[in-house]
Amino acid sequence: MKRFDGLRRIERLDPASDFHEIYRISSTCEFPWDYFNAMSFALFRTFAVPSVGRLLASTGEFTTRSQKRFEDTVLILDAVLEHGFASVEGRAAIRRMNQMHHAYPITNADYVYVLSTFVVQPIRWIDRFGWRRLSETEKAAGAEYYRELGRHLGVTDMPRTHQEFAAHLDSYEVQRFAHHPGGRAVGDAALDLFTTFPLTRRLPAALVRRLALGLMDDPLRAALGYPRFSRAEQSLCAGAVRLRGRVVRLLPPRTESLYARQRPELRGYPQGYDVSRLGTFPTGSARSPGEDGDFGDALV
Repeated sequence: MKRFDGLRRIERLDPASDFHEIYRISSTCEFPWDYFNAMSFALFRTFAVPSVGRLLASTGEFTTRSQKRFEDTVLILDAVLEHGFASVEGRAAIRRMNQMHHAYPITNADYVYVLSTFVVQPIRWIDRFGWRRLSETEKAAGAEYYRELGRHLGVTDMPRTHQEFAAHLDSYEVQRFAHHPGGRAVGDAALDLFTTFPLTRRLPAALVRRLALGLMDDPLRAALGYPRFSRAEQSLCAGAVRLRGRVVRLLPPRTESLYARQRPELRGYPQGYDVSRLGTFPTGSARSPGEDGDFGDALV
């Protein structure tokens, strides 16, 4: 394969009907590292919304079992991506999300915001750090993919395009970003988790945290209660990640998908796992039970 053969394959597909295949190729072949890290940083944005940060901190899951909570989140979403919405594995993953979030009174507005982070953050990350920019086909397919996930989970009033998702995300953050101790607590736990990943645990933990914070924007750091960074330090952090993209551009293209379950950062299930047993099993229900219902369940 030549370096841009994957993009040529993507451009032969229709984002309105082939969105799952386009998103799968883009996220597991073209940019597996970038999507994984972009989605990880998307979680930080949800922590900065007090209603979300407060809930995540109150469960204690993300602060006391951060490795498991992170892995279960990633693996549940990964099952849908790898196997499809109609597959046994995909339906089990969606059911798990609903079973968890039926226990919490979460607003549709917060569900839509979480969807928005999953659509917009990879676009902005890859356009900034990737070995090439995402094509319009890839961006449109990403929006359609998460609209489809939202439909399976009963989310309403979703944006229609990636541009609308971006506008919604920016507006929601201006209105809702604010400091809350719960958001800071789960943010600290996530930063601590980053220092344990195979590629970062060989570095000083303080350096890893500093790099992660340097990749955040000012409003996000402020909402989480982290210190301001100088423009020079932000540029240094961004430049280090951008350099990686330039190196990757010179490498042979990936010919096989790399799913999240295969990543070295996920190490909690060496003997395998059952998607239906991932996540938490809270007692009680704040909403009516059912297979299809709420988005965001993998975050709690």
